[in-house]
Amino acid sequence: MDGLNATVDFFGVRRTIRLDVVDEPVSPGDYILNHVGFAIRRIPEEEIGETLALYEQLLREAESDIMAADVRGEIEAGRGDGG
Repeated sequence: MDGLNATVDFFGVRRTIRLDVVDEPVSPGDYILNHVGFAIRRIPEEEIGETLALYEQLLREAESDIMAADVRGEIEAGRGDGG
């Protein structure tokens, strides 16, 4: 974290995001919901497992969904898999 910037890890992809609009203060190690480069919500600890499982399920099952395809592409590019 550096002021209102933070580096996050999204399934192995590291990105810099902004903390201007997040719903409550965050600390290193917190899980957040990110939208277009902005942290918008800190995910409560008791919801982390369920939230990650939901994302993994959506990425697996939403093969024809444009947004899921975009996220899968970002993950693959960030990991250097290339597809």
